[in-house]
Amino acid sequence: VAQEEVVAGEITKVDVDAGKITIKHGPFKKFDMDAMTMVFKAGDPAMLKQVKAGDKVQFHPDKVDGQFTVTKIEKAKK
Repeated sequence: VAQEEVVAGEITKVDVDAGKITIKHGPFKKFDMDAMTMVFKAGDPAMLKQVKAGDKVQFHPDKVDGQFTVTKIEKAKK
């Protein structure tokens, strides 16, 4: 079973209506991507209500149907 990559990031925007979240994140080894800010689809719209812009988070990025998607997110422990 492949280990899910956990990436640290900071939320810059939450768009509940569109089901999307914008995260300034560190590099993804899994997708060979550098650190950047990008928009992700929320795997579960309910997760958007748990976070807000400015929150530091740990999240699991994945590709679902060709779209970068957050499959799990939680606030970073201080």
